[in-house]
Amino acid sequence: MSGFYAWIKALHVISMVAWMAAMLYLPRLFVNHTKVAPGSEASEMLKVMERRLMRAILNPAMIATIVFGGTMLAMNGALLKQGWLVVKLVFVVVLLGLHHGMAVWRRAFEQDRNRHSERFFRIANEVPTLCLIVIVIMVIVRPF
Repeated sequence: MSGFYAWIKALHVISMVAWMAAMLYLPRLFVNHTKVAPGSEASEMLKVMERRLMRAILNPAMIATIVFGGTMLAMNGALLKQGWLVVKLVFVVVLLGLHHGMAVWRRAFEQDRNRHSERFFRIANEVPTLCLIVIVIMVIVRPF
């Protein structure tokens, strides 16, 4: 069973890396999207890029991360008693909320009704990085 667990863990890390890459890239696309006129050729190109990123990478990688992480928890439920994992899961929930926000923002851009500024998306772009830092520290250092 331990060999199987190692494969699940590896797949969890791989899918998490893909999810984080997309979580870091999509807000950068939004920053660029705020700089172009709605309906312009550039805006239409960004809409395609945002939709493809969301559907082809962001959503599948998030789902895989949750499935593999959930599988590891099901295989070793005792981990839930450890403080580091609880903190990690809190920040995963933050990432899930941000993921949902990105889907809402993408739809707003798609419908040419974005209400947020370039600065807003620049700040939103930092949240996944902060979450990633905390999550990696919790998993590797396990401070409690």
